[in-house]
Amino acid sequence: MPKIALHPDGLVLPIRVQPGAKKNSIHGVHDGALKVSVQAAPEDGKANDAIMELLKKSLGIKRNQIEMLSGQTSRNKKILIRELKLEELAQKIRTLI
Repeated sequence: MPKIALHPDGLVLPIRVQPGAKKNSIHGVHDGALKVSVQAAPEDGKANDAIMELLKKSLGIKRNQIEMLSGQTSRNKKILIRELKLEELAQKIRTLI
């Protein structure tokens, strides 16, 4: 399970990204972060947009509930998720991995 942290506005989900993959998918956990692959290349924010879309669909949340806090140019990112309880997010992640 990824190391989800509490934040004043919600929960922080650490992710590890592999851009330029064959398909968009969630693979499991790597060093305490959710491992995510996206087809988009890491240029002009395309990979970041693909990550947000994949997480939104996979977790069944709205776009305004998710925000990238840090790691815009890194493989390691921190994603803020609003309006979900820790237990709810943990259960959604368990079903994905």
